[in-house]
Amino acid sequence: MKKLMMAALAVAAMVGASHVARADTLDDIKKAGKIRIAIDLGVPPYGMTDAQMKPTGLDVEAAEMLAKDWGLQFEHVPTTGASRIPSLQTGKADLVISSLSYTAERAKVIDFSQGYAVLRTVIAAPKSVNVKKLADLDGKTVGTVRGTTHDTQLTKEGPKGMKLTRYEDDATEGQAFLSGQVDIFSTAEMIVPQLDKKNPARQVEVKFILDNFKLCVGVKKDETRLLEEVNKWVLANIKNGKLNALNQKYFGSDLPELITKQQ
Repeated sequence: MKKLMMAALAVAAMVGASHVARADTLDDIKKAGKIRIAIDLGVPPYGMTDAQMKPTGLDVEAAEMLAKDWGLQFEHVPTTGASRIPSLQTGKADLVISSLSYTAERAKVIDFSQGYAVLRTVIAAPKSVNVKKLADLDGKTVGTVRGTTHDTQLTKEGPKGMKLTRYEDDATEGQAFLSGQVDIFSTAEMIVPQLDKKNPARQVEVKFILDNFKLCVGVKKDETRLLEEVNKWVLANIKNGKLNALNQKYFGSDLPELITKQQ
């Protein structure tokens, strides 16, 4: 009898495990009828708020478009650069569409879709500051945003004598520059003109390019079905021109071949 009971329990455990294996995030999203997408609203024009304090920007519109195409309610999950990946890992968000670029290090902990947009990272400083390459940052204090690709790149490739001052988001870093707390900083290229408008006296300008990155949708590791559906959506909306239209709206230019030639 004891052996029979143990066998029955083993079969039940196998059935339960099989059921758990079949259940995944895509099933949960469909069941809930909504999709929770993490977006940082401190990185214009990807994520920001309008005059009525409503979320807007390229990432917000892309997220809303995805939800609508899938017949789901869109739920915005507020995040910062540093908390984007943890929001997936902890189940706080189903997807991240938040100026998130692919890196090999990040790919160890989450999965990435095909690229839907691009981001160029730069070193910026006042016109009077003479820096033209990474080596020129030796002995300098440089601001960066914690957890971003430019933070990672400067940590790995920057000169030994460079001191990094990390900020929690782009808005905090920008304010630190405008108030004179830091002169040299890494950021996304499109943020530099915005800072110049806020304080022209600082005469901020791009000093040199750090890198160009594909921006991708972040998906929790091993959610294969969800990733496949996201990839289908990205490629379809590149083909039909809707993602290109968003890029034209916010940047005044077409998506580069880095994005449009993806298979």
